[in-house]
Amino acid sequence: MNNYFQSIDRIATNLGNTVIQYRYLVILLSIIVTIAVGTGSTKLGFSTDYRDFFSDANPELAAFEALQEVYSKNDNITIMVTPIEQGRDLFSNDVLRAVDFITQESWQIPYTQRVDSITNFQYTYADGDELIVEDLVEFSGNTPTRSSNEIREIVLAEPLLYKQLVDESVSATVINVTSNLPNLSPFEVPEAVAYARTIRDTVRKEFPNVDVRLSGVSMLNNAFSEAGFNDMTSLVPLMFMIILALTLLITRSLTGTFATLLVIMFSSVVAIGFGGFIGVKLTPISAQAPTIILTLAIADSIHILMTLRSLMRKGWDKNKAIIESLRLNLLPVGITSLTTIVGFLALNFSDSPPFWHLGNMTAIGILAAFIFSVTLLPATLAVLPIRIKAHTSNNSTAADQGTDVSDARFAQAFAKWVIVNAKWLGPVSLAVSIGLIMFIPRIELNDQWTAYFSDAIEFRSDTDRVVEKFGIYPIEFSLPSKGAGQISDPEYQTALDKFARYLEEQTIVAHVYSASDILKRLNKNLNNDDPQFYAIPESKELGAQYLLLYEMSLPYGLDLNDRINIDKSATRVTALLSDTSTAQTKAFLAETKAWIRANLPAYMHNVQPTSAQVMFTYIAERNVHNMVIGTTIAVLAISLILAFALLNWKLGLLSLVPNALPILTTFGVWALIVGEVGFSVAAVASISLGIIVDDTVHFLSKYNRARNEKTYAPKAAIIDAFEQVALPIVVNTIILATGFLVLTFSMFKVNVDMGMLTAISIVFALILDFILLPALLLFFDKDKLVAGTTTAQVSA
Repeated sequence: MNNYFQSIDRIATNLGNTVIQYRYLVILLSIIVTIAVGTGSTKLGFSTDYRDFFSDANPELAAFEALQEVYSKNDNITIMVTPIEQGRDLFSNDVLRAVDFITQESWQIPYTQRVDSITNFQYTYADGDELIVEDLVEFSGNTPTRSSNEIREIVLAEPLLYKQLVDESVSATVINVTSNLPNLSPFEVPEAVAYARTIRDTVRKEFPNVDVRLSGVSMLNNAFSEAGFNDMTSLVPLMFMIILALTLLITRSLTGTFATLLVIMFSSVVAIGFGGFIGVKLTPISAQAPTIILTLAIADSIHILMTLRSLMRKGWDKNKAIIESLRLNLLPVGITSLTTIVGFLALNFSDSPPFWHLGNMTAIGILAAFIFSVTLLPATLAVLPIRIKAHTSNNSTAADQGTDVSDARFAQAFAKWVIVNAKWLGPVSLAVSIGLIMFIPRIELNDQWTAYFSDAIEFRSDTDRVVEKFGIYPIEFSLPSKGAGQISDPEYQTALDKFARYLEEQTIVAHVYSASDILKRLNKNLNNDDPQFYAIPESKELGAQYLLLYEMSLPYGLDLNDRINIDKSATRVTALLSDTSTAQTKAFLAETKAWIRANLPAYMHNVQPTSAQVMFTYIAERNVHNMVIGTTIAVLAISLILAFALLNWKLGLLSLVPNALPILTTFGVWALIVGEVGFSVAAVASISLGIIVDDTVHFLSKYNRARNEKTYAPKAAIIDAFEQVALPIVVNTIILATGFLVLTFSMFKVNVDMGMLTAISIVFALILDFILLPALLLFFDKDKLVAGTTTAQVSA
């Protein structure tokens, strides 16, 4: 046998002897290390800002933050009020009193800097030469000073109210609470949301005739933390119970199950503690690290345990069986751990930091699982009693390699069937895979952040109701003028108004908020409210005077800082989009930029549309681009690792096929059954790659050992590999697929898609490793080595 493999065997044997000799010390050190690293978990917190999904290098995030430095922030809570009784007048006294109550109370929400509603809307009109600015709805006792019909007429005629604070059917209204969060504490958003919910509950009690729903950016941020927390408290226990049941069922050993649970628990604690030490803020994505680690950490232990069980069934002494199991499995579990780590570390190429955190925490968890599997696991098994009934067998090959006779016979029969039919199984499996891959271009990237959450999350159900009535996706434009103080220039205001009218004509735009509408209303007011003067003032000086007079009349918190910058060199236009897809948003942004260049003055061309909607629109595309690079590097790195570890460049190259095909085939199936994905698609390739390569590694390592150590011919080596790893691979596939299917119970859609896609790829990996890989080995690996005479070498 090659000296290299002899050296690996000696290392594994020495490791086994050392662990058994110092088993109590190994267990103690494992506990100490786990506790020490696990203390970092106290530093973990849940993210309460959707911006954490974007890296500092993200250009859309940079543009959005630049806009917020100039104008007021758009962190907000949207409170929608609708009459419960169908057909009830939105402007009836009780509804208006409810809106006024919410408006007044919303100023008390922590970090609030502005509250806009129909009751405090700054209505302007002329009284002779005087401009009157007052709340649209004021009360005398419990009765509004204006009649409901008058309020209705004003609302329907006012562009800043109709379709923005009142829906098109005049059946709902919103109160928009703008916040200015200092971002000094992770409790700021939950604190504001809790107060808003208190207001909602009070209104539902005091005004039983109205329904209240909460949405907005602050509610979105809070939903991220709630989804992450709910997933950790529900999915981790569920996964733990599933792992417990599967391990007990597979190993049929309480001791083996207990030892395995120690490995996965210790590995998860180490990973979570590591996350705390590096400053991870948990999101619904990174919060899945414990669930994934629970799934992956069991794989190494299962291979060692199943070999141990088989050896003891053949009459081996427990301690000798532990050492032999380590000798047979140290190299493959070491390779699989390393390749899985590489796959998860490739997530650092993502443009979304939560995927970095998921990848890094999981990589540490996998490393810990490997170390604990070859130290803590055998040490625990050496200490505790294991009751496995020994039996004799005439099948010396199965006995020698630690395989149950029944398992060996089934694996041998299947292997022979594959070998006999390899000439058509290989081409057919390859053709089916390529056929499915051809559907990938049909997949549409679509990220609607309001749909990221399960209906069980309050934000999702409330936002769905808001979307039915109002546009929910704002697009912000900051249009520059010729310079400081130039926004009152009639040329600028005319172009600004022209742009606003263009936006209103777009089918996906629900409302447009522009300073030009304010100036036109002021021009009408200061010309005796003559409708003919609802136009841009004729001179810059007149426009500037109107704006100054208006601003001086506004109450605290309702100024124009959210529309006009400090030196009055630019204004902000907001286009509120209706429920729209990512593709529609992209088309809208491209067409709008082209229209600006073709129809507005040159000094207004430097416009960068921005908002959370813009950021989420491009995150999938940006993630896919970055992760294609990362996954390609990971595939090549894994192939080099395999070639180096197995001392066989041919096997390293061959591994590319069964490692890459399952991922691509999975996307082909997804294109047929679903048709669209969000930004989670970018991470699936790396996550799947790091996992599915395990099957290939175990199969090729046993195949390579048979070729080198036992000098078997290719057909016999394939049979030998099947006899040794078929059952463990099937078992691990069941465990891994089940583990990732648990993610489909997540309250976060990104995790649901990620779990389903990864589970499908794991199943495809099993199929291709059992059918396509042997065909490839028979075709490409034709070296003639000396054949032995054992049963495993019988010609297929």
